Order: sequence, then C-alpha cells, then structure tokens
Amino acid sequence: MAELVRNVPAVVLAVYAHPDDPEVACGGTLARWAGSGAEVHLVIVCAGDKGSHDPAGDPVVVAGQRAEEVAAAARVLGLASHEMLGYPDGSVEDTPALRETLVAAVRRLRPDAVVCPDPTPAFFGRTYINHRDHRIVGWATLDAVAPAAWSPLYFPAAGPPHRVAEVWLSGTLDPDAFVDIEGAVEVKTAALQCHQSQMQGSDDVLATAIRRRAEDAGRAAGVRYAEGFKLLAPS
Repeated sequence: MAELVRNVPAVVLAVYAHPDDPEVACGGTLARWAGSGAEVHLVIVCAGDKGSHDPAGDPVVVAGQRAEEVAAAARVLGLASHEMLGYPDGSVEDTPALRETLVAAVRRLRPDAVVCPDPTPAFFGRTYINHRDHRIVGWATLDAVAPAAWSPLYFPAAGPPHRVAEVWLSGTLDPDAFVDIEGAVEVKTAALQCHQSQMQGSDDVLATAIRRRAEDAGRAAGVRYAEGFKLLAPS
C-alpha cells in the first residue's frame, strides 16, 4: 500500500550514476529534505564524459563541463557535499573497489537514509531502456549498504561499521513510498536547468514536464506534487 512519508531523515546519502540523474530522479525530495534541515550528501559515480551528441566532442571537456553543472545544481538543491568518482560512462562495474568506495562513504557520513536507483527495471514502456550505468550503480549501492557497510569484516580499512536504516529506490516500477514535493518543484526545476549540456528545448517546456511527472506521482500519493520510491528497511 502506498505511503506518504513525512518524516525527514537527519543525514542522507544519494548515490547516482550520471551528473543529472539525481535531479531527474529525486531532486524535489533532496531539496525538500535539505530545506527541512537534513544534511544531504551526493556521490556521482560516472564522469559524464560521454554525455554529448557531438561526435567531435572531447570527453575531457565534456566531463569538465558536467562537473561544473553538478556543483551548480548541488548549490541550488542545498546539498551539504557532493563528490564525483570519475568512472568513465558505460564502463562502471559492481566491483569490490567500487563497493569499498561506497562503503567508505556510508561509514564516513553515517546516513540514516540512502537514495539510489532501483536496479531491477530493465526498461520503461516501449521507449526507454534503463541505462546500464543506472542498474550497476543501483546494485553496487545496495551491495555496499547491506551487508558490507554494517559488517566489520567487509573492508575493515573503510572505517567503523554503520547500519543504514532506510534505502529509497528511485525509478522504480512499483513505488510504495512518496514524498510531497509541492514546495520543492521550482527548486528541482532550477537544479535541472543547471545541466545546460543536457537540456533540450525551452525552460518552460522543462518546467511543464517536471510538473506533469510530479502530478502523476502526486495523484498516487494524494497530494499535488510528489516523487515515488520503493522504500527498504535493511536488517
């Protein structure tokens, strides 16, 4: 049964594949939580170096531009910190090295909630195949959270164990938890507008698309605007 969750976690870690993924997936939620006093941190796994349709584009230049866009969007969302791991787009794997890096972030920041992509959907309708990086980063984050982060014999050099109370999976086909983002839709829109290298069309078109998507989730949650998740409580 769908639940409208009003509690705000004290410390949040969001882990996503590409520079604009968190804004698309859960920008309203991160902004709402940050605006309500949460300490919200972000890890972006990939460099965004292939995020251009220009065949003559320089991946180093593209990655540099996208890093600047991440920093600008983080300021708009009110994040406490952001970090880019710099993996090349399309090459990330759920390796022990990546899991150790994510475990170290969990143990250092000690979040109450982790937000990441749901790795299980392979496609959405007929028109969108879920990017491989999204799926891999979702699995790696789940593998890092449970059991590795709370088990002292996994990656002992990564810091003292920490158990995450909640995992919020975005981009899920079966959302069962919603966050009211009515007061944060404009912030989500402004954060996405920071990613100018990825935006096509006018700002008005973008704002309309964001509102329509938030309205769809809002109807399921019984509010005007919402974002939906699959909510886990690892034990």
